Amino acid sequence: MGSICSFEKIGCEIPTWPANILFFVKTELKIIFKRKILHEIINRVCIKIKYKDRSLKRISSLTAKKMVDLEFKLPSDEPAQLIVKSQDTTNEEYGCEPDKRDIEALLKYGVINLNKPSGPTSHEVVSWARKILEIDNIGHGGTLDPKVTGILPCALGKATRVLSALLYAGKEYVGVMYLHTPEKLKKIEKVFKIFTGKIYQMPPIKSSVVRKLRIREIYYAKVLEVNKNHVLFKVGCEAGTYIRKLCFDIGEALCSGAHMLELRRTRVGNFIEDKSHVNLHNLKDAYSIYREEGDDYYLRKIISPMEKMVSHLPKIYVRDTAVDALCHGADLASAGTCYVDARINNDMQIVYMTLKKELIGFGKAKMNAMKIYKAKSGIVAKTNKIFMERGIYPRWNEIIKNKKQENIKI
Repeated sequence: MGSICSFEKIGCEIPTWPANILFFVKTELKIIFKRKILHEIINRVCIKIKYKDRSLKRISSLTAKKMVDLEFKLPSDEPAQLIVKSQDTTNEEYGCEPDKRDIEALLKYGVINLNKPSGPTSHEVVSWARKILEIDNIGHGGTLDPKVTGILPCALGKATRVLSALLYAGKEYVGVMYLHTPEKLKKIEKVFKIFTGKIYQMPPIKSSVVRKLRIREIYYAKVLEVNKNHVLFKVGCEAGTYIRKLCFDIGEALCSGAHMLELRRTRVGNFIEDKSHVNLHNLKDAYSIYREEGDDYYLRKIISPMEKMVSHLPKIYVRDTAVDALCHGADLASAGTCYVDARINNDMQIVYMTLKKELIGFGKAKMNAMKIYKAKSGIVAKTNKIFMERGIYPRWNEIIKNKKQENIKI
C-alpha cells in the first residue's frame, strides 16, 4: 500500500493514511477547493479527534470507577440470578406491592436508614426515634459505640423481627487510626493485607459481648491516605467485628502500637449514604408535617418497606395459592414455586416472596437451586419464621374457585 504519512505541521496527530489514498485526496481537494476550505476541513478533523480523545478518557475513568467498586465488595453486592421454574400471574385483589403501601402500613412494616450522631448510644437514638414516631417498638441493626457515627438501620413495629437478615449483609467503615510511631506506607499496606480474610479476634474489655476468641471475616481493608501518624482507612467486614480492636491488632503487627481515633459506618448491606439516609431532625420534621398537615410525602421518602432488609438474600418466589399455607406454618412444596435464585444451596437460609415482591418469611433450603428447579413434587424448603399476617391471601381452594368463575364469565 506504500509508506505511511501524517500531518505533523498542524500541531496535532490525526489517523495516518496510506500514501496512495492521501495523494488522491490531496489532488481532488486542490482541484475542487481553495486553500481556506482545506484548512477548515483539517480543523474539523482535529476537533473530531480531540472529542474522541475526551470520550476515551471518560470511558477509561468510568472503567476505573467500576474496578474500584469491585474492589470494595460486600456479600450484599452479589447479584440475584433467578431461574424460572414455572410462570404464574398474581391477583391484584390480594396483598399489595411494597412501594404502594400506605403510610400507616409502613409505620408497622418499615425501616429507616438513620444517621447516628456522635455522643448518644444506639439505644438512646432508637428511644428518641420511638418517641418521635409515637410507636411502641423500634429496633436497630447493629450497635454503634457512642462516639461512632453513621448508618443505623432502624426497623419499625413488626419489622424488627426481620433485622436478623442484616447479619449476613456485611458492613463497611471508614476510620482514622493513630500510629504511636510513624511507619512507611508500604509496610502499613502489607499489614492491612494480612488482616483480610478470616481472622481471630478477641472482643475488647469494654464491649457488650462475652470476651471469647471468635472468628470474623474481613472482606477488604484498604489504606486510603497516610499523614504522619494518622492513617485513613476503609474496612468491609462481617457483623460483630470490632474495628477499634482491629486497629489495636494492626498496631501490634506493625510493632509500633496504634489506636482508633474516629470511625464512621458507611454501609450496612444495601443501606448506604444516599437520599434515604436521614438524621433525627429530618425524621421529626417529616412526622410533624404528616400529623399536622396530613402530607405524608416527606415521611414516605424516609421510611422504606421492610423488604429492603432482605434484598441481598437468596429468594424463592411462590404462587398466590401457596402464600396462605406458608403463613400458617406449612413448608414450601415444589408445586408452589415459581422463581428460584441460582445461589441457593442445601441448608441455606432463604426468603419466601410473593409475586408482588412482598416478604412472607424465612426458610431453610432442603436442596440446591437446580434440584428445586427439577423437582416435580415434594418439600423444597422448611419454614423457620413468618412475617406476613394470615388472611391477606385467601386459601388455595378459594383462589382456584375464583379463577374458575372468571373463566366461566369469559
